[in-house]
Formats: sequence, structure tokens, C-alpha cells
Amino acid sequence: MEKSKIIPYGRQDITKDDIESVVKVLRSDFLTQGPAVPLFEQKLCDYTGAKYAVAVNSCTSALHIACLVLDLGPGDILWTSPITFVASANCALYCGASVDFVDIEPDTALMSVEKLKEKLEYAAKEGKLPKIVIPVHFAGQPCDMKEIHTLSQQYGFKIIEDAAHAIGAKYQSQPVGNCRYSDITAFSFHPVKIITTGEGGVAMTNSLLLAEKMRLLRSHGVTRDPVKMQNKPDGSWYYEQISLGFNYRMTDIQAALGNSQLKRLDQYVSYRNKIAELYNEQFKNTTIKPLVKKSERTSACHLYVIRVANNKARKALFSKLLDIGVKTNVHYIPVIKQPYYQNMGYKIEQFPVTNAYYQNTLSIPLYYGLSNVDQELVISSIKKLLNK
Repeated sequence: MEKSKIIPYGRQDITKDDIESVVKVLRSDFLTQGPAVPLFEQKLCDYTGAKYAVAVNSCTSALHIACLVLDLGPGDILWTSPITFVASANCALYCGASVDFVDIEPDTALMSVEKLKEKLEYAAKEGKLPKIVIPVHFAGQPCDMKEIHTLSQQYGFKIIEDAAHAIGAKYQSQPVGNCRYSDITAFSFHPVKIITTGEGGVAMTNSLLLAEKMRLLRSHGVTRDPVKMQNKPDGSWYYEQISLGFNYRMTDIQAALGNSQLKRLDQYVSYRNKIAELYNEQFKNTTIKPLVKKSERTSACHLYVIRVANNKARKALFSKLLDIGVKTNVHYIPVIKQPYYQNMGYKIEQFPVTNAYYQNTLSIPLYYGLSNVDQELVISSIKKLLNK
């Protein structure tokens, strides 16, 4: 096989309408703190069914302020999945809290509800229950949120859905992000995600109190609302910093791109699911094992993950595909394998399913615009290389 062009594992789709939407903002009076961000937030509420949206400059920022408004702090513990990007765990450390992990299901790579139950039972006896649990909707498939919510009522923890991969996904036929079974849901709009704002994220919630707190935190802790001020305003220019916040705002330029992209969200998810279905069909009678989709869940298909025989086979496949122009990736190196976390005492052996999963997983190309010809090349190349 000869290398003819590069097929990435994921990429953005930018149209003429997207460009025109951004240019319109560039020609307007507001590049930031204008009307495009509130419009984007309202459209996200309309789409998901959540009452409030707080747009920020990254999903990491959304996770951080979500933890803060749920009062996570020193002495508290946050639990999440070890198969995720480091941001899902780092947000606990930003707040001065500690973090622990719950092992995954072997067939989905999602947080295992059974392992969560076992860990909660033990933690209750030890007096070390989590204040927050962050289930990660890995690869675009929602976790079993109803069961996790039931456990939250029993053990008293709050829930933040890390839905960085899952805008456009559905759980029990309802859009992810409606916060039916969680306090806050965080989405990502990074370029390889389902829709993009360049960089960007949002925190969805049904609580007005949480939404107002997050809005304050994303903008330095500064308010111009006289009702919230401690002192009488000196004039219409007056503002007060009433808490310690951050500069986590999304710009109108980013929101304009998001507003345009959001119109095609369902189209993107449908296209991605068709790609995944073809992969499933073509790999059916091979040694390749894709992740399993559960009932009552519609994946946004952010990633298509395959598992091969072992790490040696994975490394060889990764290199040989790259040689012919097919880029793949690994999602993820477990957080607990990172030196920073290992220096804190975490050991991968404590999470056997995660350890086994990491040895043979590979994400292959899946994105809107991946042609039938390119997908067939990916499929035939993988089959040929694994049969050697």
C-alpha cells in the first residue's frame, strides 16, 4: 500500500456559513461580551432541555467552576473514571480536593456501576465518601446515569456529567445535557469534538443558583448587578468583585461559530453513527473488538475504538497505518499512569479492567466528511495488517 494522503483520526468541519457567521461578528461592535454568547447558551438549552447554560472558554473551565459551585474543597474527594483526559481529574485538584477513580466496564470503557457500588459501600464504612462523582461519557456513549443517580441519593454525592464527547447523544431517548440525573453537565467544543467553537465549553444545569454562581466565576467574580453589590453604586459605571473568579469567558467570535455549527449537530451525529455501523459490520467476523453500545443509549460517536490482541499488535498497527497515511490515536493513557498521579501514589494495578483496556485499544478515523473510499481504505488496511 502506498501513502497517498493523510486520513486523520478526527477533524472539524467548517462551512461557508460558519465563516460568514464569524465574519459577521468581526464586523460588529462586539467581539466579546456581546449578544452571540447568550444566543449560543439559549440554543444549547433549547436543544438539550436544560434550563441554564454557562458558556466558557474550555470544557476544563466548565468542570472547574462546576466543582467550585458544588462546594468542592480541601478535605473533599471527587471520583471519576481513569479512562478520560486528565482534565476530568485535575478539576478536583484545582479546588484543593483529592481525587480517586472507579474502574470501567470492559465492553464499553464507561464507569462501571457495579464497581461504583462496591467502592461506595467500602467508602461509607471508612467515612471517605466522595462529595462529587464525575461519570465520563466516553467516546460519545452516555453512562448509566439513572443507576448512578440512584446511588447519589443513597450516598449523598453530587454528579457532574463529563459529556465532552457526547453532545448530540441520547440517554433513555432524551438529550444528554438535560441534567435529569445530574447537577451539572459539561460539554466540549474542541475542534475534534462533534461541533466546535475552536476552543470552548459549556456547563448546563437546571439550578438558577448554580448557573448564577458559575456566571460570576467565569468573569473574575465581578458583578454589575446592584442587587448583588455590597455597596451603593457610585454611578452606572460601577462594578464590584464579590468573589474570587477567573477569566473563563467565551468570546462572541467563538459563539458565532458555535451557533452556526449547532444547526448541523443532528446531521453530524447521524453521519458519525453511519460510519460506526459500517465499521461494526466490517469487523464483525474478525478478531477486532469494538466497544459495545448499550440499549436505551444513542452515542454521539465521537470516537471509534477498536481493541486488538495485545500491546505489541497495537504498536505495530499504529505504526504501519501511519506509514500509509492513516492516523490513529489512543484514548486514553489512563490518568493514573501519568507521572504526576503516580507520584501521588496511584497504581494502575489497582484498576485491572482499565489496565487491560489500555494494553490493546486504538481509535481509528471517525469524523464528519470521512468518505466511503477513505473508510474502506482504513478497513481493508487494518484487516490486511492484522492478518499478516
